[in-house]
Amino acid sequence: MTIPTTFPNPNYTGPAAAASSTGASDSGSAPGTATLGGTNFLTLMLAQLKNQDPTSPVDSNQFLNQLASLSTVQGITQLNTSFGALSTSLVSSQALQASSLLGRQALVASTTANLAASGAVSGAIDVPQTTSQAVVNISDSSGALVRQINLGAQSTGLANFSWDGKQQDGSQAPAGQYTLSAQFAGATGATAASTYVNGTVQSVTMGAGQTGLTLNVSGLGSVPFSGVKQISN
Repeated sequence: MTIPTTFPNPNYTGPAAAASSTGASDSGSAPGTATLGGTNFLTLMLAQLKNQDPTSPVDSNQFLNQLASLSTVQGITQLNTSFGALSTSLVSSQALQASSLLGRQALVASTTANLAASGAVSGAIDVPQTTSQAVVNISDSSGALVRQINLGAQSTGLANFSWDGKQQDGSQAPAGQYTLSAQFAGATGATAASTYVNGTVQSVTMGAGQTGLTLNVSGLGSVPFSGVKQISN
């Protein structure tokens, strides 16, 4: 905590001024400035009162302002200490909560999905309004349509879908990465909808500052926790 001291009489050369000058030189401060702690501040203030010029006493308003400044700085210091303790507590709590995410399914915004050999893909589309029909299209790396999943009528919100890995003709699709797109029937025709894919949370990284939690999701890589739409078992 640093408190600048200002004496009411700039020409005063008593003990208080000498102490201020000594404190400044000992701390390596520039001439004319002093960096003091709360105890030193009160010591100098008392010395100032004891050695004040009787013909020019310390102004009471200035004295009260100095006390108010000390109280304010001390309050800010205590507040910073309290916030530091709270931050440490929150980080510990966040780490404990993060450990419970391991092995769970995270629904993450993605336009691609990785299909394992003889595997399946599950996810959802975000339907912004009630619709009579919603469709999910799955395409391979060349852009060719592999499978179209008709979800039928849907209400506003997330509409879940599941792809069993079969192509439109019923044969097994090869393992690899596929592109997802979705549309829903709107008042003006087919409208694109956002797609989400489920993946298993394999690890959690505690970030610093504004980074926060980062989840390592199978098939999707590193995902900020803020980018997770839903967590399920």
